[in-house]
Amino acid sequence: MTRTAVKTGTPGGARRPGPGNALLGLAGLGGFLALVEALPRLGLVSPDYLPPTSTIAAALAREVSDVAFWTALGDTLTGWALGLLIATVAGIAAGVLITVVPYLREATASTVEFLRPIPSVALIPLAVLLFGTDLRSTLLLVVYAAFWQVLVQVLYGVQDLDPVAEETARSYGLGTWARIRHVLWPTALPYVMTGVRLAAAVALVLAITAELIIGTPGLGSRIAVAQTSHAVPDMYALVAVTGLIGVLINLGARAVERRSLAWHQSVRGEVTP
Repeated sequence: MTRTAVKTGTPGGARRPGPGNALLGLAGLGGFLALVEALPRLGLVSPDYLPPTSTIAAALAREVSDVAFWTALGDTLTGWALGLLIATVAGIAAGVLITVVPYLREATASTVEFLRPIPSVALIPLAVLLFGTDLRSTLLLVVYAAFWQVLVQVLYGVQDLDPVAEETARSYGLGTWARIRHVLWPTALPYVMTGVRLAAAVALVLAITAELIIGTPGLGSRIAVAQTSHAVPDMYALVAVTGLIGVLINLGARAVERRSLAWHQSVRGEVTP
């Protein structure tokens, strides 16, 4: 990941979408739903594999009226939220520690570069071996995947620290904690928020993946049950729910990011071009 890529991930990377963009987005979604409705009804696709939109909507209505659906939704959100919280705290703490302790970054660089590319799904056998189909299996995969998103952004943020500001703080006699609080943290915060936003999306993907493959409780396991029982409309309805959750998580993360960085020029630039 390059420095340029990280910087474009900050909140100032794009302007806020206007009402016209929202209408275009809704029009595109409506067109997609109409296409899914038309393809099976015109015989272009078998409804056994792709039911019409109206059939999927009816299945979704049945799902939301079932208590088991809300229990599965709660399990998924619990695994996602706990995993994201643990990964965020651990990523920030590790990033700051690696930065402030002399030579620790050089000592850990090769280990970080070795562990970071390992896909979380490769740890599924280990998760099953350690925790079976327990929630802890989901947490292991979610934390591992989300942790690197936060840690790498913290390291990039600290690397962007202005050396003049650092030397000025030292000349004024600020201690380690004071320099972290007043110099390092404000510089790294935009990167941290970008890392948390990326980690939130990755955590949801891994939570659903763990439920699908391992069978831990949640929407993923409910999708697997629908697929094996040939309840195709229900399967599509549940997949649509996971997509909706992803959209809501992204919108929420961006809102928190803008609120946390209201003082930062990247956010102020969105409002005042």
